[in-house]
This record gives sequence, structure tokens and C-alpha cells, in this order.
Amino acid sequence: MTDFSKLVIDIIKAVPPGKVASYGRIAEIAGNPRAARQVSRLLHSSSDKHDLPWQRIVGGDGSISLKGEAGLIQRGLLESEGIEFGLNGRIDMDRFSI
Repeated sequence: MTDFSKLVIDIIKAVPPGKVASYGRIAEIAGNPRAARQVSRLLHSSSDKHDLPWQRIVGGDGSISLKGEAGLIQRGLLESEGIEFGLNGRIDMDRFSI
């Protein structure tokens, strides 16, 4: 595992309940602001192995990227943590992001 991957995992683990982070923001904090897709792939492949709070990672515009039932599960988990969604179905990133 690369140093970048280890750092991304640590950053994701540090997102507290009631807060979210975008894929791009995590990549930026980890030192590679152009690596949002890499963050997405790492989250998808490592969530179970590293017990990551995957539900707290969303699109940069506050949208849930997952489709169908997975997206509904993510929204339910976030709402249970106090995250609110606007009428447009998006999270206010100024209010809820790290």
C-alpha cells in the first residue's frame, strides 16, 4: 500500500459522525488534489477491510454518488448522524463538511 493510500484511509477514518468530506477534499488533504477518483477507488475497495465510514464521503457538490438502494442506505446513515439534505437532495457542504 502506498503512503498516499495509507494517508487517505487515515483521513477517511477521521471524518467524525455528523460531518462529511468530498472525494476531492480528501485527496487535497492527502496531498494530491487531482486524485479524487483514486480516493473513490480506494474507498470502494477498502471500506470493509479497514472499517471505513464510507457513508461520510460524498460528491463535491454535496450529492450522494451511489445509485439505487446503496444511495438510499447512505442517505439514511447520514440522516441518522444528523446530516440534513436540502430540497435538491444535496448536503450543505459549508455546514456539514470537515
